[in-house]
Amino acid sequence: MGTPLAIDALETATVWASFALIPLGLLLAWALAALRTRRGRPHPRRDSVAEVGMVFGTLPWLFLVLTPRGGDGGLQLVPFADLVDLAGADPRTIVEQLVGNLLLFFLAGVFLPIRFPLGPWAVLGLGAAGAALVEAAQFAFGTGRVASVDDILLNALGALLGALASRHWWRASRAVAAREPATSVLRSAGRDWRVTSFEVSRGTDRAARC
Repeated sequence: MGTPLAIDALETATVWASFALIPLGLLLAWALAALRTRRGRPHPRRDSVAEVGMVFGTLPWLFLVLTPRGGDGGLQLVPFADLVDLAGADPRTIVEQLVGNLLLFFLAGVFLPIRFPLGPWAVLGLGAAGAALVEAAQFAFGTGRVASVDDILLNALGALLGALASRHWWRASRAVAAREPATSVLRSAGRDWRVTSFEVSRGTDRAARC
């Protein structure tokens, strides 16, 4: 986690950029949904919004954490060591560090189980894997940041919280998807019954004429 830093110009610009990307994200989601609708894809709007939300909700924060900063950098592999050090910081720094790390994969956690059949624990594992890659990149590319195991824990927790926050929507969408095959079978059976009934009635009419 490294030395706590106050929000600077780059961080402020990233926050505003994330809000500025919302109209573009909505437009892209609409275009993807329209394309999928024309192609007859199932759930075009849900899938498009989820995919765009994952990307646009994560990229600005990835850009921020991978941007080089002044500092010696380093590696912290002792769990909770940075969190203990952070406890002695001022309240603003504590909030900035905790919220910033939780937000990195929060929206990815919100939309992943909506788009794919993943449970909260799978999202937690993916969040941890993604966070580990980010920390490895920070260390390998000499960004001047401390690659910390505590960052991985917080990033993964943020992904889990996102999945839990959207639990109502992804559970509802899966319940609807589970009913669709049965509904399709019933509709198909109904069509077959109507065709069979029609054929039987035609055969009966022909027999009567004979």
